Amino acid sequence: MKEKAVIMDMNAMKRGITRIAHEIIEKNKGVENLALIGIQRRGVPLARRIAEKIEDVEGKSIKIGILDITFYRDDLSMLSEHPVVNGTQIDFNLNDMKIVLVDDVLYTGRTVRAAIDAVMDVGRPSQIQLAILIDRGHRELPIRADYVGKNVPTSKSELISVKVEEYDGVNTVIISDM
Repeated sequence: MKEKAVIMDMNAMKRGITRIAHEIIEKNKGVENLALIGIQRRGVPLARRIAEKIEDVEGKSIKIGILDITFYRDDLSMLSEHPVVNGTQIDFNLNDMKIVLVDDVLYTGRTVRAAIDAVMDVGRPSQIQLAILIDRGHRELPIRADYVGKNVPTSKSELISVKVEEYDGVNTVIISDM
């Protein structure tokens, strides 16, 4: 894999997260009945960062959940004989809440479809919205993000890597050739 360019550095990621937080507040007219759910793995720290920004602006904390979609994936048999399960942790009632799913990259839409299925097995939110740090296009399903940190047109032979301090020791987004 050959690294081509840094798409977002730490400051650009912060700006994208700040913009997403403000847009979530604006679209939902505040944070009443709102929760964020990060999709394992990198969606989780991104959800926490967005929640921190929302709390800075609104002065109210919002609920955060963690969603593991491993067993909801339509490509589970192709992943591994023993897929890694990171665990779901949603310690609040989803019924009638506005849920914002948070993930790092939106590509085909299959991860989001699996996440929606998983959320609906836990409860019945009044709305499900989607926040994505990077939208790279190439959808296979009719799914779009409500909040996007950055749109990055890519070819199918390119790879987008979101690196977060919590897992990778650095905050950056890189585009590479496969």
